[in-house]
Amino acid sequence: MDRILELLEDNARISIEDLGKLSGKSKKEIEKAIKKYEEEGVIVKYKALINKDKVKNNQQVVALIEVEVNPQKDVGFDLVAQRIYSFPEVKNCFLLSGTYDLLIEVVGADINTVANFVAEKLAPLSSVKRTATHFMLKKYKEDGVVLVKKEKNKRLPITY
Repeated sequence: MDRILELLEDNARISIEDLGKLSGKSKKEIEKAIKKYEEEGVIVKYKALINKDKVKNNQQVVALIEVEVNPQKDVGFDLVAQRIYSFPEVKNCFLLSGTYDLLIEVVGADINTVANFVAEKLAPLSSVKRTATHFMLKKYKEDGVVLVKKEKNKRLPITY
């Protein structure tokens, strides 16, 4: 992967000047490359990684749902995936190998919201054969960043 992309992926707020220093390219080269990547859809979004466990009043529930589907003739999984990822509750959607075909990440206000999404929107789709829902309890690491601080050992040392 291009060094500019690696640097932006690690820190989307990095300045053009710092990108130039770290990549060995001029300001104009950097600006041209970024513009090209944005136009081609290589760079699709700049975002901040938020540790939602630290946000006050964050009551969102996140679920990872494995979905087994019947692929459609001539289009395979793409049309089914498009139908599923079009729901606003779906934040991520991935095609998998293995027992299940799709893995989707769903965010809801509470467990009932997620359960209703599965029961009323996802499961009734004719191409969906079965689902398995896993509720996220805690995130330890996301996008390569450790979200939990290592606690100091609070145990007293044993002395004889």
